[in-house]
Amino acid sequence: MAVSDAVRSPAAVSARDQAPDKPPSKFRQALPQYAAVSPFFILFAIFGAFPVIFSIWLSFHSWDGIGAMKWVGLEQYSYLLSDPSFWKSITNTLIIWVISTVPMLLLALVIANSLHNATRFRSFYRIAYFVPNITSVVAVTMVFGSVFSNNFGLLNAFLQSIGLEKIQWLSAPWGIKVAIATIIVWRWTGYNAIIFLAGLQAISSDIYEAAKVDGASPRQIFWRITVPLLRPVILFTAVTSTIGGLQIFTESQVLFGSSGAIGGPGDSGLTIVSYLYDSAFGQHQFGYGAAIGWALFILIVLFSVINWRLIGGNDDERITKRAARRINAKIAREKKESADAH
Repeated sequence: MAVSDAVRSPAAVSARDQAPDKPPSKFRQALPQYAAVSPFFILFAIFGAFPVIFSIWLSFHSWDGIGAMKWVGLEQYSYLLSDPSFWKSITNTLIIWVISTVPMLLLALVIANSLHNATRFRSFYRIAYFVPNITSVVAVTMVFGSVFSNNFGLLNAFLQSIGLEKIQWLSAPWGIKVAIATIIVWRWTGYNAIIFLAGLQAISSDIYEAAKVDGASPRQIFWRITVPLLRPVILFTAVTSTIGGLQIFTESQVLFGSSGAIGGPGDSGLTIVSYLYDSAFGQHQFGYGAAIGWALFILIVLFSVINWRLIGGNDDERITKRAARRINAKIAREKKESADAH
């Protein structure tokens, strides 16, 4: 038996040596690529996914950040719906968002159109309009706080120089909202103008030349050609402005954070994020702060969907409805002419 094994052994060894190597699995082949991208997913899981999931879990608990967490179920959300401070923060945020976003986007569109038609110093103006966006928001807010100061502000000094009464910008409810909205407009108008400018440069010049040949005025070209073709860009800026506008915090915090009332006199500058911050880190009610955060998320989604329906929507559906209206109007006009003829 030993001799037989010894005789077969060299042949077996030779067969093993001649056998082709088994190809590595697809996972082992892709392992270097997975290892290359794994740091992103690891960091995202730690600093992105885990905080989101934990905030959902936290919103169903009462926790002061140190002691044991107590399960309260939907009590945080039930109290949220009856909390007058929460509803006041929503009202303030929506008012500031409207009086800042609407003029900001209109002004940005006008600036972008002017830059698009400019022939000299175009690069200089682009940089000049974008500088406010990269300036520290804290520094900007402190400067505007001096401008809107009740007693020694530059704006009140100007009003008094032309014979008008000074306004308590940082004490009156509407003055506070106007001051915060002005800071937002000054900081983000240039950014949105650059976005609009990129959209304008993507529109073919042949369309404008054809419109001019047909006798269209600059006003008609702007409203009937430029604005419709910019609809995707307008939708993008409207959605991003909605997301940013509903998360206003720094402006209110810098203006009134040192006064003891985080929203200023009468909580007129109290925003949703300011109330979230005060509830979680001021009152140490982290569970309630998490509930406010998820309520804010729902509001952002809701208003983003509204913007998409009003500005974007389905282009094919819009064209079909417009064509149907024209056909119905034509049929009604022909019936009226036929009835008048008889």
